[in-house]
Amino acid sequence: MTDDNTTVLYALEGAIARIALNRPAKRNALNDELIAGLRSALRRADHDEDVRVVVLSGAGANFCSGADLAALQKISTASVADNLDDARSLMELFLLIREVRVPVVAAVQGRALAGGCGLALACDMVLASRSARFGFPEVKIGFVPAMVMAILRRNTSEKRAFELLTLGTEIGADEALALGLVNRVLDDEAFEDEVDVFAHRFEGVSRSAVRLSKQLFYEGDAMTFTDALECGVDTNVIARMTEDCRKGIERFLRKA
Repeated sequence: MTDDNTTVLYALEGAIARIALNRPAKRNALNDELIAGLRSALRRADHDEDVRVVVLSGAGANFCSGADLAALQKISTASVADNLDDARSLMELFLLIREVRVPVVAAVQGRALAGGCGLALACDMVLASRSARFGFPEVKIGFVPAMVMAILRRNTSEKRAFELLTLGTEIGADEALALGLVNRVLDDEAFEDEVDVFAHRFEGVSRSAVRLSKQLFYEGDAMTFTDALECGVDTNVIARMTEDCRKGIERFLRKA
């Protein structure tokens, strides 16, 4: 099943929801319509109980090149209130990715720059083609990669994050892997097939267990060690009461 919303494509293939940024002529640059479309598509996937994983990609040669020229022109002339609304819209997209109950996997080919790089790193996992490029060039035009800073600091060391944010240089997929920004680097020729294989792996695990794991994983960000353990106790008990857990234990005992 597919649904085309011009700037965002949505396709459901079994347990995989595929969401694609669809502005290839603009290198899938972010604008108001694209951000709104992504939020709508993510909510749609989250509400479908059959979906086990979301794969987020870019149509054409690039994942996402950040804000487009029209968006930058709008920023330069907008009022404080308008800029605040615009920034909050992107913030809400980043937060929504964490709130989606199933894993959201970024499949990055070509460039993922500025807000586009932030979008990729905001996902739960990142698969990158070997020729992919990542970077935060905002400082070159006097802009600050402000919201993505919160994401980047949670993905790599403080020193390397500061370097990436303040020099504005691009890095390749292998370096991004070494920094912990991506999960896997896949060969360009086999990229789509390998992404499919990875996504289908979520069909073999418990949806409820993955959902609870994702929720607990991010809730622990602001917790002390003791509080995180206490929250883990609560989640442990909830997991024990799920149908998936009961059936899983039954299967295990039958094999024992």
